[in-house]
Amino acid sequence: MNILEFSSLVFLGSLLAGFLGSATGLGGGVVIVPLLVLGFGVDIRYAMGASLVSVIATSSAAASAYVKEGFSNIRVGMFLEIATTAGAVAGAAVATSIAPSAIAVVFGLVLLYSAYQSGFSRHKDSAPGGPDNLATRLRMNSEYPTPEGPKSYYVRAVPGGFGIMFIAGALSGLLGIGSGALKVIAMDQVMRLPFKVSTTTSNFMIGVTAAASAGVFLNRGYVDPGLAMPVMLGVLFGSLAGTHFLLRVSTRVLRIVFAAVILVLAIEMLYKGLAGGF
Repeated sequence: MNILEFSSLVFLGSLLAGFLGSATGLGGGVVIVPLLVLGFGVDIRYAMGASLVSVIATSSAAASAYVKEGFSNIRVGMFLEIATTAGAVAGAAVATSIAPSAIAVVFGLVLLYSAYQSGFSRHKDSAPGGPDNLATRLRMNSEYPTPEGPKSYYVRAVPGGFGIMFIAGALSGLLGIGSGALKVIAMDQVMRLPFKVSTTTSNFMIGVTAAASAGVFLNRGYVDPGLAMPVMLGVLFGSLAGTHFLLRVSTRVLRIVFAAVILVLAIEMLYKGLAGGF
């Protein structure tokens, strides 16, 4: 396979990864890293470096549309970014000094847990009741558009969500992803935001988190421009398509797609990591 063929295939794979990442709020990195490692034999650290660059592009493209539509909760996103950025810098420093097989195993476990939470949880959108005092003080409660008109919701458990976001940031730096899966779970399951608000706010946040991690990878020489360019362009165009898809599809469909894709990737990453395939 020559360089042109390799870059074209990477671009097409990244296109699909960007579509899934944007439509589910995961970010393209959660798909593109296993794809590059398992499908193209790329060193996992270079795959993570290219992924982080693409995550920044994805977030920038998708977030503007979601903010304009009124889905993203900017106040929640900016507050939680304090935790994710600190975690991202710590995680990236660890990632550049441990064995690739260990990274793959951690990656697989994170994906497996995310698939379980998305596919089998019995979460319902924010239930009626009194608002959380801290969320009210920080003016996080808001509303989002529905076919029946704007629907109000309350934000809950702010300290718990903040703590999980630090872990999400650390995993972002450790695994080279936007860590959208854990961010969506924290906002959806713990802070009780509506699912579409969680996915769109996650898209708004992952670019900032990835930028913090990418700085460490760039400094260690794990960002290859020849690999990062087709990945970034593919994920960018795929994310634009995914943005329009999200606004027209049901939450149930999003959860099924989310769970199915990452379950397959989790099994592959765990098998390769435990078998010493890296």
